[in-house]
Amino acid sequence: MEPREPLNSGDKPRHRPLTPFRILRGVLMLVIFVSTAFMALAYFAPVAAVLIRLFSIRHSRRAVSFLFGTWLSMWPFMFEKINGTKVIFSGETVPNKERALILANHRTEVDWMYLWNFAARKGCLGCLKYVLKSSLMKVPLLGWGFQILEYIPVERKWEIDEASMRHMLSSYKSPDDPLWLAVFPEGTDFTEQKCISSQKFAAENGLPILKNVLLPKTRGFYACFETLRSSLDAVYDVTIGYKHRCPLFIDNVFGVDPAEVHIHVSRISVAEIPTSPDDAASWLIERFRIKDQLLSDFAECGRFPGPETEGDLPMRSFLLTYAIVISLTCLYVYLTVFSSVWFKVYVWLSCSYLTAASLFNIRPSPILSSVKRALCFSLPKSS
Repeated sequence: MEPREPLNSGDKPRHRPLTPFRILRGVLMLVIFVSTAFMALAYFAPVAAVLIRLFSIRHSRRAVSFLFGTWLSMWPFMFEKINGTKVIFSGETVPNKERALILANHRTEVDWMYLWNFAARKGCLGCLKYVLKSSLMKVPLLGWGFQILEYIPVERKWEIDEASMRHMLSSYKSPDDPLWLAVFPEGTDFTEQKCISSQKFAAENGLPILKNVLLPKTRGFYACFETLRSSLDAVYDVTIGYKHRCPLFIDNVFGVDPAEVHIHVSRISVAEIPTSPDDAASWLIERFRIKDQLLSDFAECGRFPGPETEGDLPMRSFLLTYAIVISLTCLYVYLTVFSSVWFKVYVWLSCSYLTAASLFNIRPSPILSSVKRALCFSLPKSS
């Protein structure tokens, strides 16, 4: 079978012109998001992710989920209400607050952000976690947030990643902890050149030749599924399509693209997925063949099949969230800049800890657990 020409939307014009008003609004939104993120991390992270964690990981995660899920809810509101991007859901309607493993295609650098729009509608923003490139953990501010939210960093070299990935996954196994774990099995975002290389590999190995997605890497998916299988409610197969152009991050900031984001969701029972590594790999490749067909239909019809399954975001609650977050940020800026020097010391110590934690993957263990381990180590074993 000959490789097929990949779908390309990157050379299409922007949906909306980049006007001075959009530039000014985009800069203002960036200032708001950076300042609110910094103050939330500086003031809340030491309490939620360090102090509470010293006594209970579960309660620490719930505090982080609430606090930073509240901040994250500002992004879907910006995409849909301020930028005017229409987010259209199709496929199956999934229950609220399930523990789920999410498989998504990776069309562009901002796919992961539009999963926030999905999670916001299901009450799962604060428990949405990603497997992501380890280099992103070193980005100031961004890496701090990824560390606090316990995202899984990978080098994209399996011999390096396997042990650390399984170790972090094992900490997510409690069915009492809310979890949406998002995985992009392609391992990188889609480009024409990567697609041609993927098609060549598929042709040489007797695998399906795909034109809208890359062949998935199966080992990372299997590690996630195998480790979490007993505690998952379902796997969500999420396919994302953009009309008329795949956006970049800067397009989102200035609100010039995308015109519409279409998200197709399939809910798959855990029992339907094979347990052996080889069978699970074949199952994943078949799911990506289905994604490829969905995206071909999307390119032809301008939408995924089936009726819309989700409503709009509630305007009132998100406006209230904006007001609370911005008001608290103003208060913390005042305290940091104009109040006691001890607030400056607290912020400096907080930033120092967050920098070290994101660079060296530091997460404190509960005191009681540490004491128990020390006692078990120090007590002589009975013969």
